[in-house]
Amino acid sequence: MFPNGWPGRGLLLLRFGAGIVLAHDGVAKMLMAPEWHGIIGQFLATIGGVLLLIGFFTPMAAVLVVIVELWTALSRADNLRTCIVLAVVGAALAMLGPGIWSLDARLFGRKRIDIGDR
Repeated sequence: MFPNGWPGRGLLLLRFGAGIVLAHDGVAKMLMAPEWHGIIGQFLATIGGVLLLIGFFTPMAAVLVVIVELWTALSRADNLRTCIVLAVVGAALAMLGPGIWSLDARLFGRKRIDIGDR
């Protein structure tokens, strides 16, 4: 589904909000992570955030965000609220789709089939 109008703007806002936070925090924490498993999780979060920003493979990126944020929430106690909010937004985006203003809509969007008179 690729809703237009206000619902499409709302999905764009959700994608941008989650994508910016994930990309920023992922890069910042990746640079400070002393352990390899911290770097892998933040790298996946950063990739998910960038994919959400551009709206490419949105449902799969959103599921990736949910998995990474739940993993982060269960493995560390810091920023639990942020992890929960990002996981919920990721789940909502996985269910709702990217909206009309996304790369997914341009590549896989609404198709028009013309049935001509013969």
